Amino acid sequence: MHAGFSSVIASHEMRRFGLSIALTLVIFELILSLLHYFSLVDTMARLSLRAEARRFYLSYFWWVLEPLLYVAVFWFVFEYLLGTRTPDFLMFLAVGKLAFIWFSKTVNYAANSVAENAGLIGRMDIPKTLFPLAVILECSYRQVAVFALLMAVILLDGRPPTMNWLWLLPLAALQLLLIIACGFFASILVVVSRDFAPLINLGMVFLMFVSGVFWDLNELPNTDAVNLLMTINPLAFLLNSYRQVLLWQQTPDFLLMSVLAAATIVAIAFLTWLMNRFSKQIARRVMSQ
Repeated sequence: MHAGFSSVIASHEMRRFGLSIALTLVIFELILSLLHYFSLVDTMARLSLRAEARRFYLSYFWWVLEPLLYVAVFWFVFEYLLGTRTPDFLMFLAVGKLAFIWFSKTVNYAANSVAENAGLIGRMDIPKTLFPLAVILECSYRQVAVFALLMAVILLDGRPPTMNWLWLLPLAALQLLLIIACGFFASILVVVSRDFAPLINLGMVFLMFVSGVFWDLNELPNTDAVNLLMTINPLAFLLNSYRQVLLWQQTPDFLLMSVLAAATIVAIAFLTWLMNRFSKQIARRVMSQ
């Protein structure tokens, strides 16, 4: 009996070891693919940015003007029409909304990136992950300008930079990983059926209200509920962490950051394998829509 039990444990450990090796290989393949195609993705992103800028009189200024208008509208509604009691609400809203816009707009654009490139997919057999990656990189270039503006506004508000601001780098990297994972998943859904596109857009509206864009999660009376919400909703954790760093001079939860980073990397690796494994089926589906 003891020998049989030991063999079961050994078999279980071997499966876990094999799964770990397979996951490592998939992640390694993803990194190599990103490095190999980065110049192409970067070119696609830059060309799209230039083409969009040429469509408007204000050109690149729209990168920061549009997010500022969003903040201004919601600030007026919540400050003057609804009478929010959140202290220093303008800065609170600006940090949350500007970070949220990066996620929501990028995932919405990435969702349609594969389906909208049927002509190119029909002519070339290239990894389908390139299309959401190009969109994500394009939106991330815009977000660099938005974050720079946000920090300038915070400085003008009388909040000097501290060493705590260095936490913005891993937080932005974690949000980028989350965007890539959600963008890949959303693009797969839209390939399966175009009907998912409006549902994803509606989901972003739902997320905006449950992620603490307009209200402070820490005001909830139940601490366990706050911890649960931040665990099951990584975006709520990220928005709260940005405010901890920029407004409250606090340190984010590094353990939860590490767990979320590991989970998103695994998700990205799996979704990349899935899109590569069914690349031909995706191409046929896109061409038939």
